[in-house]
Amino acid sequence: MEQASRGAVLVTGGAGYIGAHTAKALAEQGFRPIVFDNLSSGFREAVRWGEFVHGDIRDTRAVREVMETHGVRQVIHFASLIEVGRSVVRPDLFWDVNVGGTVSLLNAARECGISRFVFSSTAAVYGQPEGLSAHDLLSERLPSAPTSPYGDTKLACERMIAAYCQAFGLSAVALRYFNAAGADPSGLIGEAHDPETHLIPLAIAATLGHGKPLTVFGQDFPTPDGTCLRDYIHVVDLAAAHVAALTVDLPAGAFEAVNVGTGHGYSVMEVIEAVERALGRPVPRSVGGRRAGDPPGLVADPARARSLLGWSPARSSLDQIVGDAARWHANQRYGRAAHAEARAAPKQQPQAAEVEGGGRLSAQSAV
Repeated sequence: MEQASRGAVLVTGGAGYIGAHTAKALAEQGFRPIVFDNLSSGFREAVRWGEFVHGDIRDTRAVREVMETHGVRQVIHFASLIEVGRSVVRPDLFWDVNVGGTVSLLNAARECGISRFVFSSTAAVYGQPEGLSAHDLLSERLPSAPTSPYGDTKLACERMIAAYCQAFGLSAVALRYFNAAGADPSGLIGEAHDPETHLIPLAIAATLGHGKPLTVFGQDFPTPDGTCLRDYIHVVDLAAAHVAALTVDLPAGAFEAVNVGTGHGYSVMEVIEAVERALGRPVPRSVGGRRAGDPPGLVADPARARSLLGWSPARSSLDQIVGDAARWHANQRYGRAAHAEARAAPKQQPQAAEVEGGGRLSAQSAV
């Protein structure tokens, strides 16, 4: 089949937010995605491109069987736990799933002769860089100093993947995300987390009356409007970056860590204003104090992605991101908000709802 002419790609966590969009991008580029997910936080309804296999990446035998059955030679690895706060209270679980799961996957990959490994990493590996202003760009040359067990596990995975490349001839790219947002323009797939902790879907839900009013954490940052700046990347652009990482020409044994962002930061208030433009009504909100540890700005330097991968974002203007997200959330096809009983429930009383402040704000299905 022409659709499968470029071969099978194992997509772990492919029933999650970014994984599902990447499976679509792979199929559109002639690959055959094989989605491997245990549906602990992903959705079977999101698997619309390629075959679905239910499984846990810590089960090395099951992973190896999938690779052998489908003739997989390339892997994109999303499956992990991602909640920073939860990692603080359950570091054991994060090291087991994120690091143990990646070890299992790498061992299966080695046994099956996998040639390319693309890893879903995070800007959380940078921690809170000192001496940078809110508008300074974070480059891959910065030292890695995670400030949470979550960031620790992702950095450990990067180092382990690099060691496997050097020892066993694998080639790999770790993509360090900033803030994934938006939804596929088709409306077939989008962001559906439970609970939701990301600014754009929270602001949309609050405006549509499906969620709690927002709390803006801090209006005294050294930024033009006093709210913190973050780099938002459209999930469709992010999916395209994975395809680019899968196909870039790298020698055996090479490992590259690459930022995936736009190089432009938007403030919390700019995001709120974009939601108001998209929906034509105000976002219910209040202002609270700063959260401990929130840096004024986290914005990617995307130069390495351009030079190495030949990738640059094409759909990541704030209005495009918010517009696509708003269309998805207004008619969500799966997840808690898709249930009629949730939409028909009485409106909740005003409570504080988080907006993003950290550097790692993407999500995918966890194992």
